[in-house]
Amino acid sequence: MKLYLILINLFVVAFSFAQDSSIKVWSLQECIDYALANNITVKDAELDKNSAEVDYERVKSSRLPNLFGSATQNLSNGSSIDPITSVFVLDQIYSTNVGLNSAMTLFQGNQINNQIKQNKLLLDQSISQEKVEKNNLVLSLLEIYLQALFSRESIAIAENNLIASEKEVARAKARLDAGTIALNDYTEAQSQAATNKYNVITSKNEYQQYIIDLKQLLELPLNQDIEIASINTDLGLVNLQIDKTKLYNKALGFLPEIEASNSNIAANEKALDIAKGAYLPTLALTANVGTGYTSIRENTFSEQFDVNFNQRLGLSLSIPIFNRKETKAAVKTAMINIKKAEIQKQSTEKEVYKKIEIVYQNALSAEEQVNASEAAKTAAEQSYKLAQKKYELGDLSTTDLVISQNTFTNAQQTYLQAKYLHVLYYQLLQFYQGNDINL
Repeated sequence: MKLYLILINLFVVAFSFAQDSSIKVWSLQECIDYALANNITVKDAELDKNSAEVDYERVKSSRLPNLFGSATQNLSNGSSIDPITSVFVLDQIYSTNVGLNSAMTLFQGNQINNQIKQNKLLLDQSISQEKVEKNNLVLSLLEIYLQALFSRESIAIAENNLIASEKEVARAKARLDAGTIALNDYTEAQSQAATNKYNVITSKNEYQQYIIDLKQLLELPLNQDIEIASINTDLGLVNLQIDKTKLYNKALGFLPEIEASNSNIAANEKALDIAKGAYLPTLALTANVGTGYTSIRENTFSEQFDVNFNQRLGLSLSIPIFNRKETKAAVKTAMINIKKAEIQKQSTEKEVYKKIEIVYQNALSAEEQVNASEAAKTAAEQSYKLAQKKYELGDLSTTDLVISQNTFTNAQQTYLQAKYLHVLYYQLLQFYQGNDINL
């Protein structure tokens, strides 16, 4: 019977382990690679780029001649003009006309060439915007991934505090039964244990919230369980020799949001050239071939199609004289849009500068924050251990022990936060130097 129970227990443990091992552990790089391929925001940006590619190919084809076929079948009765012979007749007429028509723009104020160049710039802008969305996704993944790791370590701190406080409750109960402490000391120990249990629940909930945020960026179903891999938080010193101005200028040279702003300005400048092109005449080449049949002639259907075959070639010139100031308004609007695009670029550059300034300053202080908080944590830990010993000997009140534990907990949390902020700002500093994020 005992052997049977042991086998059942081993089976349950093995099954539980198999269940846990089936949960995929994601590294940051795996998250980045998967999200770049599946995130809907990136997919939407990719579709915008594909749409811009279609528009670019369409505009390039505007240089080519068009070609249309036509066919008509008419029945006329009474006084009418024969559509084939142009003879005035009073009879009932059956007529058939077929033809091919083509037109090609030879000159249109250079608008076609400028439209092609503008659409190429718009395509470049959409490509840059896709890169912007990918960069934003990577940075969001980095931040949430580190927050999740911070939250997971906070769970361990909270659980250790709970274990310690439960032991203190047991000691307080023994001392209460022995009559060495008052009831309020015992209840205070119970209150601290309840608070620590609440902190464990809160920490676990926060961790799950970050996991949900991470799964949403990965476009994973909410019911799919995932875990995240730990990282090496020992990154060494931040390079304090980095010139902030050089860092900013370097970032302006490769960040896609700046590239998108430049393409936007150039595209609006081409829009101005297109608008000005409407002041110039348009010259087009036209050509058509056709034939037909009419019932008032004695020739057969095939004979008339052969006899009536005709070809035409012509030039069409359109000279703008007055179009109710539409061209003038279009030119002024294009000039306004250029200025707006330039202002938008300045705004983008300011935003980039602000981000780099914040990252730079935080990166410089990150190392000192880690060192200071680590020293505070070590001191608080020693103080808490000493307080525990005094409490066991009855030389310290429950209130003072609780205060010491809370001080140690806060020091642990501060160190943990400083450690992960150090990682975050270090990686962001690498990003703005054009380096890959690597954990």
